[in-house]
Formats: sequence, C-alpha cells, structure tokens
Amino acid sequence: MIKKLQPEMIDSVMDLWLRANLRAHDFIGAAYWHSHYDMVRGMLPDAEVYVFEEGGAVRGFIGLTGDFIEGIFVDAPYQSKGIGKALLDYAKQNRNALSLRVYKKNVRAATFYLREGFAAVREQVDENTGEEELVMRWTNDEVEI
Repeated sequence: MIKKLQPEMIDSVMDLWLRANLRAHDFIGAAYWHSHYDMVRGMLPDAEVYVFEEGGAVRGFIGLTGDFIEGIFVDAPYQSKGIGKALLDYAKQNRNALSLRVYKKNVRAATFYLREGFAAVREQVDENTGEEELVMRWTNDEVEI
C-alpha cells in the first residue's frame, strides 16, 4: 500500500535510503552518503514522500519536490517486484510532467526510467560527486503542456 510518509516511518526510510544508495552507487565513496545522512533526514518531515508499505514494513519510497523526482528507493530483496513502478505510477497520477537526474553508471535505474516513458534530455556532471548524470523527463501524452 502506498501512503504519505508518517513521522514514525522516518527511521525505516532513512535506513533504506542509506542501504539503497550504497548499493546502487558503489562508484561513489560510502563516506559521501554517510555525510549526507543527517541533512536528508532533516529534510524528510517537510518533503513530499510516499512509502510503499507491506506487512507493516517500508519496502520502498519516492521523494518529490514539485514535479522533480528526488529519488525512488526500493529495498534490495523487493526490487523487480513492481514496487518502483507502483511508486512512479503514483507520482504520475496527478502530474503532467516529471523530471529527474540519474547517474549514468546506475544503468539499472536509467533503464527503468527509459522503460517507464522517460527520455534523456541532456547529460551533465554532478558537481558534488563529479559523476556524469542524465537529466530525464516524462510528460503525460494525454495532456497538452
């Protein structure tokens, strides 16, 4: 079930955030993710975050700032089971367009977004990590923008 982040879920969401970033971005030193942990945790209560909860446990979540996807995170044992797609579809429901940035080396995520209708609109370098990333965009073909 997808629902809005509740304060009691923050610890679970942050644990998932850290594990997922370390796993998906092994080309970036672990210290980078650990050093951003407290900052991200502090932003969560004011952010637009939706969690996928199953059996009382957080299995994944999506963070949004307006029409920008800050990230989709799914716990490793639950990847490729439709959770990421469900979270993305949930975000698409009330938006005419979405954009995001994904590291080029995170091929699995980039492939997922392409399969879900996103297009790469440009490449750039993340000034925080020095890694190349793709800027991707999705638009609702049923609505004129």
